[in-house]
Amino acid sequence: MAGIRKEANTLRLIALLDPLTRPLLLLLVTAIDGILKPVQRRVGIDKMGYIFILPNLLIFGIFVLFPMLLNFYYAMTGGTRLFPEDRPFVGLDNFATLFDCENFTQPNSCQEDLFWRGVFNTVAYVVFQVSAIVLFSLITALVLNRQIVARGFFRSVFFYPVLLSPVVVALIWKWVLQHEGVLNGIIEILGGESKRWLLDPNWAMFWVVFVSVWALMGFYTLILLAGLQSIPPELYEASSIDGANGWQDFRFVTMPLLMPTMFVVLVLSLIRAVQMFDQIFVLTGGGPGTRTQLLVQYIYTTGFSNQIQLFGLSAAASMVLGVSLLILTLLQLRLGNQSSLA
Repeated sequence: MAGIRKEANTLRLIALLDPLTRPLLLLLVTAIDGILKPVQRRVGIDKMGYIFILPNLLIFGIFVLFPMLLNFYYAMTGGTRLFPEDRPFVGLDNFATLFDCENFTQPNSCQEDLFWRGVFNTVAYVVFQVSAIVLFSLITALVLNRQIVARGFFRSVFFYPVLLSPVVVALIWKWVLQHEGVLNGIIEILGGESKRWLLDPNWAMFWVVFVSVWALMGFYTLILLAGLQSIPPELYEASSIDGANGWQDFRFVTMPLLMPTMFVVLVLSLIRAVQMFDQIFVLTGGGPGTRTQLLVQYIYTTGFSNQIQLFGLSAAASMVLGVSLLILTLLQLRLGNQSSLA
C-alpha cells in the first residue's frame, strides 16, 4: 500500500507540471523505476542505501583513493619514467634525499635545498595568513552581526570575492600591483615613489598573504557569523542585568560559545593555507627567486615543470606534506576537544 501511495503521489506531482516537461519527466521516472525495482527485489529494501551511495564511492575510489595509493607507490620508486612498470623500486631513498641535511635550519646545507626553502616559506605563510584571516574574519563577523545600515549589502560585498576564481583574483591583483599598475599610479599622484611590489623580496610575501586574506575571508566570516547568530540573545540580556560591559560580553559570553566555530575556521583555514598554490603561482610564480615558493609549488615543479621530472621525489614530498597536515589537524582537534571539556 505504501508503494502504491508513493506512486500515486509521484504521478500527481507530474500532472501539475508544465505540459512540455511532463512527458520527459514521466519517461525519466519510468526509466529509473525500471532500473531500481529489480535491484531492490534482489538486494532487499534494507540494503538500497548502499546502492544509492555506490556512485559516490566509485568516484571517491577512482579520483581520490586510487591516486593516493599510486602516489605512495611512486614515492617508493625512482627514475624519470612515467609508467609504474618502468620505474625501479628504491624504497625510502626519496625520503632520505629530502631529509639529507647537515643543518635543518639552513636550507643551503640540504641536498634538496628547494624543498626546505618551501617548508620554511610554507610555515611563514601559514602563520601569518591563518592568523590574519581568523582575526579579520572575526572582526568582520562581529561588525556584520550588529544592527548596522545596509547590513545585507555589506554581507554580500564581503562574500563576493569568494565567488571569484583564485586565478581571476590573482590576475586582478597582479594588474593592480605591477610596476605600472593602479597602486603605483595612486602613489605617484600622492607624490610617492613607485615600487615593484611583486619583485621586492621584502614585500612579495606580504602581498601574497594580503591577497589570499582578501579573497578568502568572506567564507570564514560567514561561518563565524552563523556561530554568532546561534548564541541565544537571552545570555546577553542576563549579562547586561549583571552590569557587564561590551568587552565583558565578548570575553565571557561570545568567545566561549564561539570557540567551537573558531576551531572549525582554524582547521579549514590551516588546510587551505598549506595547500595554497594557484593564487601564488599566478601572482608571483614563487618569486622573486624562491621567496614565495611554497611546498606545494616545489612538488609541482619537481614532478612536472623541471626538465628532469622526478616523480618519485615529488610524490615523497607530497606524502611528507600530507602526513604533516594530518598531524596538525589532529592536534588542533584534540586541543579543541580539551578546551570544550574544560
